[in-house]
Amino acid sequence: MSDTSVATRQQVAFGKINSLILPRAFDLLNLRICYYDRSVDPARPEYNEHVIFSFWHEYISVVLPRWGSTPLTILCSKHRDGEWVNQTALSAGMNVVRGSTSRGGSSAIRQLKRYGKTSSLALSPDGPRGPRREMALGPIYLASLLGMPVVPVGVGISNAYRLNTWDKFAIPRPLSRVRIVFGPKIYIPRKSSREELEARRGSVQRLMNGLCDTAESWAESGEKMVGEQAFQRVRRTNRLVFDKKESAPPRDQGQPKLKIVRSDEDAA
Repeated sequence: MSDTSVATRQQVAFGKINSLILPRAFDLLNLRICYYDRSVDPARPEYNEHVIFSFWHEYISVVLPRWGSTPLTILCSKHRDGEWVNQTALSAGMNVVRGSTSRGGSSAIRQLKRYGKTSSLALSPDGPRGPRREMALGPIYLASLLGMPVVPVGVGISNAYRLNTWDKFAIPRPLSRVRIVFGPKIYIPRKSSREELEARRGSVQRLMNGLCDTAESWAESGEKMVGEQAFQRVRRTNRLVFDKKESAPPRDQGQPKLKIVRSDEDAA
């Protein structure tokens, strides 16, 4: 489901074709994933809490196909180019909210608040027009408003084809090594001041870039990572309600240190 948008026949067809091709294209990639906490991923059986994923715009084509037919809602801009992503996500069985948390975003925020009760949320905080890898305040503000943790995601691709766009949009070539690192849950205190939110934004941006550096180095080296996982997906409905937890999550756990370590031995 998404809010009202007008899509051309070409865009609708593009979305349907993409939703069929992209998951199968993963079979042509050397894809490995590493987690701080596997329970954050709605494509895994351990999933136990809705979160807010934050990843850079250039890696949409790699990240989103993992989450087809899972409880995920993606925030997609109303920019005309956003309709292509919108149609792909809808055809893949994801929820879509059109809009922005900064430009006329009151309607989008209300929808995200509603969807956050039954699904995780996914945002690319440097989209739709950049600057590249500079995080807007949206995910941090939402995390504080909704009481949902932010999970930064880092991606690395060996031998990627890069488009001549503001974000250097990445398309993996066949047999490329694609590495995804899901970061830790980061809780943002409710009712944080603008200054507090801005400080958290800078901290999460640095962590996202650090995760991308790790993923890129991992992809280029071809080495194994302790705890790495092959591609896995558990299909579910796009709505999932969890029982309320007995105790509230910690309000602030600080910025955790990276604990991913390369290993020459087989991954655990």
